[in-house]
Amino acid sequence: MLPFSFEWAWDMGHMVFMGGLWYALTILGLGMTYCIIMAAVDTAKGKGSHNH
Repeated sequence: MLPFSFEWAWDMGHMVFMGGLWYALTILGLGMTYCIIMAAVDTAKGKGSHNH
């Protein structure tokens, strides 16, 4: 069941699962954002490798 379904009941099991899911997605999103920003900064500074 999904949260927008009428049968969804916010009991402790659902809260823990959804909390863990959003915690994991947040960590992954922040890590990917950091990598993309650092890649753009390194490219702008010309620190990249010149081997193609």
